[in-house]
Amino acid sequence: MTREQTLRRRIKFFTWFFIAGLVVSGATAIPLTTELNWLVKFTGARELVERPASTPAPTWAIWLLKVQSSLNETTEKHPILFYGTDWLAFGHFVIAIAFIGALRDPVRNRWLFDFGLIACVAVIPFALVFGAVRGIPFWWRLIDCSFGVSGFLPLWFCRKWTLQIEKPA
Repeated sequence: MTREQTLRRRIKFFTWFFIAGLVVSGATAIPLTTELNWLVKFTGARELVERPASTPAPTWAIWLLKVQSSLNETTEKHPILFYGTDWLAFGHFVIAIAFIGALRDPVRNRWLFDFGLIACVAVIPFALVFGAVRGIPFWWRLIDCSFGVSGFLPLWFCRKWTLQIEKPA
């Protein structure tokens, strides 16, 4: 296998990884209430918060129950608001579809890697600023920032490898 074939195989793998991440992330934006109810049950957050006061409840469990309560109340009283998260999912799916261009011809469509890198970097200030505005705990904002980091790494390698294909040594 030639060096170019090896690089193209790596690019394809990492691009599929990025596309899958977008699709999964988008898909999880649709059934929020169901997912959160499952997460509370799976982690035992309710039991941790409602146990005797001799040991304080973990901050993450208190936060999880607060979010669950908010989502359940919104589901009951204002379900129309979830239309926004449906569109959030749609945005993820559309961006994932755009990256098919990078699968087809990564060198000609290298701009997609540049676009993705910029978007991944933008996640960090967006999460930190708007998370603070919305009262999201700092530790949760860091989790949100991790999505930008985990998307940045494969795209950075893809961009690097497309440049190597473009300008062979």
